Amino acid sequence: MQDSPLSLLPPLLAIAIAVWRKNALLALICGVFLCFLLSENWQIFSSIQLSFLAITNVFNSLGNIYIVSFSLLIGALVTLMNQSGAVNGFIKHLSELKLVKSSRQASMLPTVLGTSIFTDTNLSLFTAGMASQKVFDHHNLSRARLAYLIDSTCAPVSILFLINGWGAYVLGLLDGYQFNDPVGILIGTIFYNIYAILALVLAYYTAYSGKVFGPLKYANSNIELNLKDKITKIAPAKVMWLPLLSLLSFTLVLLYVSGNGDIRSGSGSFSVFWAILASIVILITLIGFYRLLNIKEVVSYSGKGIYKMLPAVSILVLSFAFGDAIKALGTGVYVSQLLNVELPIYMMAPVLFIAAGIMAFATGTSWGTFAILIPIAVPIALDSGLPVEFLVAAVLGGGIFGDHASPISDTTVVASIASGCDHFEHVKTQLPYALFAAAVTLICYVLYGLTL
Repeated sequence: MQDSPLSLLPPLLAIAIAVWRKNALLALICGVFLCFLLSENWQIFSSIQLSFLAITNVFNSLGNIYIVSFSLLIGALVTLMNQSGAVNGFIKHLSELKLVKSSRQASMLPTVLGTSIFTDTNLSLFTAGMASQKVFDHHNLSRARLAYLIDSTCAPVSILFLINGWGAYVLGLLDGYQFNDPVGILIGTIFYNIYAILALVLAYYTAYSGKVFGPLKYANSNIELNLKDKITKIAPAKVMWLPLLSLLSFTLVLLYVSGNGDIRSGSGSFSVFWAILASIVILITLIGFYRLLNIKEVVSYSGKGIYKMLPAVSILVLSFAFGDAIKALGTGVYVSQLLNVELPIYMMAPVLFIAAGIMAFATGTSWGTFAILIPIAVPIALDSGLPVEFLVAAVLGGGIFGDHASPISDTTVVASIASGCDHFEHVKTQLPYALFAAAVTLICYVLYGLTL
């Protein structure tokens, strides 16, 4: 099957269903099933059994268990921070500092906040957005500008500084290729992820210079945020920043320890799992010390946070199973051989970037996009001699571009809500910036490919 065009059917089917039904979960289930249907010569019942076995086999890997657990616990951490009033306390503390005295400083506030909180994209979006709404109103800056600034910092910084669920997820997708230094590959993607870097540069330029272009220049939205079950409790600011700082610190320390003094050689899944546990323990200790929640509420909100993460984690598990299935089917090897014959080497990264962008745009999610394209990008890199980091970064950047451009992306929707901006105005005003950064990225990828 490795030399057969039929090996292309599972990812193509998964992409088609994801685009058609806007459902990454269903797409991945169908993709896994078709992999085994092909390998089992169209035997339906044995293919169903093997599909279930492939999904359960994801948990045979301790690294996968760490990653899944980390992703679930992130939900508990974020929910406890919200319900305890830690986020409100952090926002109140920022307002009391009175750091914002001009429109430039007002624009810089959400930009810096969006860059600083990279452990969870939604937490970053809500914190930066809610902390800046009234400031933007006071300085007569549109909510559309606020939505653009938080959306163009929170997601890109999360895919660059991968001490979060995205980093753990990508590490899981790289698992199984017998890389000696998977953490090093992950770190290496930072320098090749030109789209994410450009998105951040454009956001900071816009915030600092005050210059805006396209529809954003004429935006005047100023819509009050209206959230159900609005939390009015206010906790000390340290209840938020101390656990987040500990998450970053513990991750780096554990990477150093597990790598015998070399962070690049450390176990990423092991490190992020124990770091999130330590962070939650610190958060619960602070909640207890300041009597923000009782034990019953801590348990209840932790459970609710974990429950909220179940859809994303289900996609995560199926992504691992699908990646293993198409690796076994030889899809990546076949595509690699095909592209080496049909496509110039300098066009491989641009093609992967465009494919990831189109898929993420159509589906509204990067996770399913990464699951399908990273297992294809890695064999292409290994077969062509291109740096693995380069092609993986093209997929990661393309996914973020698709998220930025898509009206159905979860980060786009959350950015609109957190800033109090009309959703479609946010999409319309951000799109020119996303397209410009994508065009420059493609040019850079072609030029770099030519040097190889």
